Amino acid sequence: MLDEELWKTEKKRGRDAEMEKARKHYLDPPKVLVAGFAAIIFVGAALLMLPIATNDGKGLPFLDALFTATSATCVTGLVVVDTGTTFTLFGQLVILTLIQVGGLGFMTFATLFAFLLGKRISLKERLLLQEAMNNLSIEGIVRLVKRVLIFTVVIELIGGLLLAIRFSFDMPLLKAFYFGMFHAISNFNNAGFDLMGDFRSLTGYVEDPVVTLVVCALIILGGIGFIVMNEVYEYRQTRRFSLHTKVAVATSGLLLSFSTLLIFLLELHNPKTLEPLSPLGKFLASFYQAVTPRTAGSNTLNIPDLTQPTLFLIIFLMFVGASPGSTGGGIKTTTFATLLGAVWSQIRGKEDVVFFKKRIMYDTIYKSLTVTISGLFIVIFVTMLLTITEQGKDFLMILFEATSAFATVGLSMGLTPELSPLGKVIIICTMFAGRVGPLTIAYAVTLHRKPDPFRYPEGKIMIG
Repeated sequence: MLDEELWKTEKKRGRDAEMEKARKHYLDPPKVLVAGFAAIIFVGAALLMLPIATNDGKGLPFLDALFTATSATCVTGLVVVDTGTTFTLFGQLVILTLIQVGGLGFMTFATLFAFLLGKRISLKERLLLQEAMNNLSIEGIVRLVKRVLIFTVVIELIGGLLLAIRFSFDMPLLKAFYFGMFHAISNFNNAGFDLMGDFRSLTGYVEDPVVTLVVCALIILGGIGFIVMNEVYEYRQTRRFSLHTKVAVATSGLLLSFSTLLIFLLELHNPKTLEPLSPLGKFLASFYQAVTPRTAGSNTLNIPDLTQPTLFLIIFLMFVGASPGSTGGGIKTTTFATLLGAVWSQIRGKEDVVFFKKRIMYDTIYKSLTVTISGLFIVIFVTMLLTITEQGKDFLMILFEATSAFATVGLSMGLTPELSPLGKVIIICTMFAGRVGPLTIAYAVTLHRKPDPFRYPEGKIMIG
């Protein structure tokens, strides 16, 4: 009996020692995500510096390679060199791989390899997946990742084939298939990279209903969030949608509807944009330009030709961005809706923020406020820095660039290729912060996050 008790005691000590050892070597999910994205970016930059990556056989200079790899991994789409004419097939495939890994998250691909190898997903890996997917809990996270992979393959394949059929009328069949798949993957992941050449994006298809509607569908599906797609898929069994899905879909629909109408009205008599187009072309162009600030980055109208009110509207749309748990950036639609709800409740003298007969927790409101203020601070700070490094450039152009980088959109008024070396570094850091998230970076660099052991007495200050 005594030997058995001693054996149990020694076993417990050994288990405690293993747990202590694991705790010392444990990295918080935010630290792993920041380090993982950084590692992927530097590997991608190294590949793009190889002579085989560019048509001139010299490879990209380090800073340009780092910029391109960051833009692809952070699914932004800002480019300092033209993708279609600068890179070889190898270079383009490197960029496409970075887009896919960056859009879905490296933890999703790590899980895929674990599935293929028959490995069990540990608790630590589930916590990392929860952080990467921006999910509320780890319950069902592995099942969600499996469906994310299936959704991605099916949507990109269907979109790629539809685009390939359309492109086959303008180019050889094999090239059309490659172009179709490249643009489907790029736009579903809200990246905005294109192969059309000469920084034209999709302006040659401004009145084409197939290209416009297919690409818009890819952008919307990529930006609505995998959690929403999964709930739609399960609706036949559950017959219900969560509050998150209702708010995300409602906010996205309202933003798209109002922005399409506003762009149509603001650009209707602009001789450089909508005026020369047919009635159908006017609608398609307005709709596309309303969809792409969801953090996609491709465009069918020349961005510098848009009127200033339209440009400012696009800046606002870029800052809001896509929905949580998606391939897009920005502060997210649910964050914007929560803040609007808080303002409306305050105006009406109500204590609670209520959506669809559900009360929003105060923690959610505080987090929404933190995300928004952090985003505003980054955009303002980056804009101020760029006004110093890019002297002589139009202020609206600089603000547009800073917002596009933070929200990982990729739209540009033409400033990106003309950036100074320091300006490129600033945009690189901004894209990285926008993709990983200001809060994730803040948590990653914070050594200890413990709740306060006490609370201070309340105080009052004047507001307004």
